[in-house]
Amino acid sequence: MQSVDFFTPVVDSPRLFGRIAAANALSDIYAVGARPLTAMNLVGFPRCLAQEILTEILLGGSEAMAEAGATLVGGHTVEDDEPKYGLSVTGLVDPTMMVSTVGACPGDHLYLTKPLGTGILATALKGEVLAEKDIPDAIAGMATLNRTACAAMLEIGVNACTDITGFALLGHALEMAEASDVSFELNGASLPAYPHSFEMAAIGLVPEGSYRNREFYRERVLNWEEIAPEMIDLLADPQTSGGLLMAVAPEKSAALEARLQQTGGGWKVGVVKDGKPGTMQLT
Repeated sequence: MQSVDFFTPVVDSPRLFGRIAAANALSDIYAVGARPLTAMNLVGFPRCLAQEILTEILLGGSEAMAEAGATLVGGHTVEDDEPKYGLSVTGLVDPTMMVSTVGACPGDHLYLTKPLGTGILATALKGEVLAEKDIPDAIAGMATLNRTACAAMLEIGVNACTDITGFALLGHALEMAEASDVSFELNGASLPAYPHSFEMAAIGLVPEGSYRNREFYRERVLNWEEIAPEMIDLLADPQTSGGLLMAVAPEKSAALEARLQQTGGGWKVGVVKDGKPGTMQLT
């Protein structure tokens, strides 16, 4: 399995930015149940910044890769107007154990392994409305690898999975529903959100990607007009290093939930329905 991802800083700390970018790059590998093997750095860096900043970014990335058990084998750096960092990751998966977005069945329970709101909070950081000290939970969440969630998924056995990143819970859930030829029903009251997410959205600190997600996916949300604006903000919020969304058979639901609670957390956020394929509704 191979994947690649990179982006501009979402936090002020260079080392923490490097770790978050690496955790994000690993997510696609974990989402299919693969084990990361090697990674290559992708760097854009401006001449005007101190080289020590670049060193810290790369150290953060290397620390995350070491935690993942992957080996950094090189990379490529170019001069750029603003810092960018990410990695290309290669992983290994047994085809008989591989998990994909295909396979969610009517009656399955849907579990999410990280709260939502990182896009909103990163926008608040850039706008200097919040500081890093105000959002420790979100920063810790972005820096956390999906490794243990992946291990729980493989141990218990799930029917389908995807990671939640730039297309938000809205887009990635609909992608899985379409691939599986089913409909999803999400429970708004059960959706976890990082502290300050709703507060920042209420004052308009919503990332540009959120508006694109809304426009592209709204026609597939069956009760869109009934959803509160703050909930739409959360559903459409593009995530950085978000969690995994898993569809699990109801008889395995309790075991998966217990296992996720041991390894960092998991929330039951909805169920799979035998409705119009590739659609969703919020209750």
